[in-house]
Amino acid sequence: MTTTLITGADLAGAGRGDLLVEDGVIRAAGSVDRPAGATVVDADGLVALPGLVDLHTHLREPGREDAETIRTGSAAAAVGGYTAVLAMANTEPVTDTAEAAERIYDLGRRVGLVDVQPVGAVSKGLAGAELAELGLMARSRARVRVFSDDGRCVQDARLMRRALDYVKAFGGVISQHSQDSQLADANACCHEGELSGRLGLPSWPGVAEEVVVARDVMLARHTGARVHVAHVSTAGSVEILRWARAQGIPVTAEVTPHHLMLTTDLLAGYDPVYKVNPPLRPDEDVQVLREALADGTIDVVATDHAPHARNDKEHAFVTAAFGMLGLETALAVVSEVMVRPGLIGWSDVARVMSTTPATIAGLEDQGRPLAVGEPANLTLVDPDATVTIDRARSKSLSRNNPWHGRTLTGAVSLTMLRGRVTARDGELVD
Repeated sequence: MTTTLITGADLAGAGRGDLLVEDGVIRAAGSVDRPAGATVVDADGLVALPGLVDLHTHLREPGREDAETIRTGSAAAAVGGYTAVLAMANTEPVTDTAEAAERIYDLGRRVGLVDVQPVGAVSKGLAGAELAELGLMARSRARVRVFSDDGRCVQDARLMRRALDYVKAFGGVISQHSQDSQLADANACCHEGELSGRLGLPSWPGVAEEVVVARDVMLARHTGARVHVAHVSTAGSVEILRWARAQGIPVTAEVTPHHLMLTTDLLAGYDPVYKVNPPLRPDEDVQVLREALADGTIDVVATDHAPHARNDKEHAFVTAAFGMLGLETALAVVSEVMVRPGLIGWSDVARVMSTTPATIAGLEDQGRPLAVGEPANLTLVDPDATVTIDRARSKSLSRNNPWHGRTLTGAVSLTMLRGRVTARDGELVD
């Protein structure tokens, strides 16, 4: 039997206390006497959170193990404070069958650093023409509950409606990459405005996101099924989500750390590390996204961790791959832009980065309260520690890190998965 006593932590913003962990379960909370033989973790000045859960992670395996593997992505997640990640379906081959989903699930369990939960594709091969094996994936050992063609929008309204009708039967959710291909095609890479015109970059207007969000909100109302809006990036999308919430429509939404902090001005230097889909937006959109996360209009923070090999990312801006890293830095970014300015507290961080993502994904053992009898999946955070990001130290195989050289306040001190410490102070624990 392994016993760990965590002493003096701020328990998710609810006051100081101790946590006694035995055999992967929290056995006591509050003021706890030290048991004989227990390993003691001094958490004075630290915040204890339920282990972080990411609804949107690209692990690239199978198919692009040169950019990331389930092992390296899990390592990045663990040092970033995560105990569960949802692995997106745009692998090679696509995760569009029960067998493919079970393979991802089994590889994640074999690595054992975080719970890796596969996301199933909505359509076969992400082609947008025919539904994938939604029911078989849901009934598989992987128990898939989130489905997405992320990287591609489900453009066909009839197919989207059929998918929603299908997943409603088992409580699934469709996560949509909202990008109308007629308004922003595959080459669009810069927010439409003065800057895109000056730089000569193909433009990506906010309305290309908003019209799909509006359509899917109405489909959710019609079917009664759950829609999740991935990587919300515009004030217009927030306005639609506020309306949907007021109507009681079953729609949830996520925002990425990079859309909470970075703006389209960074594209002026044509640095492809800042090329992401949807693109970085102007500061006025960023401010609305922060407000929406604070007031609950946006439900969760999800990283959209998108590693790329150097030969795919280090190109001219227009031809470079979309995406940036996020797992190791997400907590620090949220601390910097949301907690330190007083927009949210640490209990809210637990809600938007752990509890609500786990609920949306149907992960019963994740995002649980720090309470007696609950699984010991938790993260200790030093809210006052400053960290200067160095891409060379990343556990990811890739280096497309937009945070390199930035100093952020708020650092993950320890990550624990079912009572086992997986990471401490930025390093894995064997």
